[in-house]
Amino acid sequence: MIRKLYQSLREFRRSTLLTPVFVVGEVALEALIPYVIALLVNDIRAGAGVGVILGYAWKLVALSLLSLLFGYLAGIHCARASTGFARNLRADVFRNIQRFSFSNIDKFSSASLVTRLTTDIQNIQQAFMMVIRLAIRAPLNLVFSFCMAFYMGGRMALVFVVTIPLLGFGLLAIARRAMPIFRKGFPMYDRLNNSVEENVKGIRVVKAFVREDYENDKFRRDSENIRRIFTRAERLLALNGPLMQMCMYGTMLFVLYFGSRAIIRSGGQALDIGQFSTLLTYSFQILTSLMMLSFLFVMITFSAESAQRVCEALDERSTILSPGNPATRVPSGAVDFEGVSFKYSEQAKKPVLSNIDLHIRSGETIGIIGGTGSAKSSLVQLIPRLYDVSEGAVKVGGIDVRKYDLTALRDSVAMVLQKNMLFSGTIADNVRWGDKDATLEEIREVCRLACAEEFIDQLPDGYDTWIEQGGTNVSGGQKQRLCIARALLKRPKILILDDSTSAVDTRTDALIRKAMRTYIPETTKIIIAQRTSSVEDADRIIVMDGGRIDAIGTSEELLRTNRIYREVYLSQNRQDSDGAPGTAGEGVLA
Repeated sequence: MIRKLYQSLREFRRSTLLTPVFVVGEVALEALIPYVIALLVNDIRAGAGVGVILGYAWKLVALSLLSLLFGYLAGIHCARASTGFARNLRADVFRNIQRFSFSNIDKFSSASLVTRLTTDIQNIQQAFMMVIRLAIRAPLNLVFSFCMAFYMGGRMALVFVVTIPLLGFGLLAIARRAMPIFRKGFPMYDRLNNSVEENVKGIRVVKAFVREDYENDKFRRDSENIRRIFTRAERLLALNGPLMQMCMYGTMLFVLYFGSRAIIRSGGQALDIGQFSTLLTYSFQILTSLMMLSFLFVMITFSAESAQRVCEALDERSTILSPGNPATRVPSGAVDFEGVSFKYSEQAKKPVLSNIDLHIRSGETIGIIGGTGSAKSSLVQLIPRLYDVSEGAVKVGGIDVRKYDLTALRDSVAMVLQKNMLFSGTIADNVRWGDKDATLEEIREVCRLACAEEFIDQLPDGYDTWIEQGGTNVSGGQKQRLCIARALLKRPKILILDDSTSAVDTRTDALIRKAMRTYIPETTKIIIAQRTSSVEDADRIIVMDGGRIDAIGTSEELLRTNRIYREVYLSQNRQDSDGAPGTAGEGVLA
């Protein structure tokens, strides 16, 4: 885990190494100051004059200023290293998430990934900052102070030989009990973030169904669970304080009692006043170092689970990768499914898709109809290799998709998914996802083809209108049209519309399909729809049922030969007395 995190230091390794170097200088100088003071006290007792005292004063000022300088430099490099490390680590995790396949994404919740990128990395940053500074300063200060205390106080310094192991064993016992509690607590943060994310995204639904009280109760329960479990952990870690205080004051009492006794009994021969005052100072420094170590221990205990969670995200490898020597050019939009079966998980007992044999010619328009759960979306997601087949092969342009460079393959396929997603930015910024170098005229053209221009021109800022995160300030139909425009701008070899015109009226739907035929005639168009009117003019229609292809044909052929298509068609169209179809309705598959 440490090796994995270390890789994120990169250009900040120099600051990471310089921090403990300056800390060593700071601690060494701080350890010398009490020794110089002890010499000063003894010389004053011996009757030293003003000149000698001023000489000591200059030495103390110089030592203090140098210690301050080293401390300042240590702080600067520590801040630079810790913030830089956190930046790199956050970027590394985010970059790895971008490589995830859909299978990898299914493994983590979005709330969990957000927690790992924010709270967990912040915990690691705090721990790292303490490790490169406090973890060096406290032990060094402990060693230097102990050596000087032994030099000045002799056998009396052996009290620390008892105190330090006692404190160490106590802290270890606390850690062993606190760590499992922290391990249980962090997934609760994920659940809390998930609750917030769901509420913010679905706030309109919450208000429409007057479920604010329910959402408040759910949030309160999640918050209470976090409070309860972290209170248990903090209750254990709170024992650090009493244990630390007991060791500190016990040591001080020991030094005061036996030091004073030694001075009185020996008349200052075994231990003089300068030595005694210095021994007290070093005792305080030793105990302060132990307190630093205790605080460091708490932070590392708290952040260890965060580090583990971040490393899980870093170690996760995409289940879908480009092969060696990949094909980088997609010759055509032809699509072939050859004996394809697919399961989302190897442990799944039943495949989602079974025995799919399908051949789509380049430039052909294909409609796909089927009931809920018939695996329509799963079928098309295999084309840009968002998932890999479990059996068989999917070919694009006559080449197995597993032999393509992923970027080259996905650049040739444009998908408008069921859950349309717009990002915070202007309308033009969102449409440019199809082509980042597109001119405003090109953007206007695809928006006209997608029937989006009619509502964009009515907006005060037109194409500079700001879209809120998730497109919450536009309607469902407007969002769908912008996503279609984005896909058209890409001019792909294959265009997949996954029920992406469900929120627009049948007239607009027909206009969009007509525009696609004229704007990208050579592009293979695959349209998943719930409305038969959206696919009835397709070259061929595929009827899906239970993860299998039930029938393929034109609308007229399927009306005569396929029960599923005929039932769907008739349920969405009014019938006259002779059974002839009348006016198209707005019905959808149940």
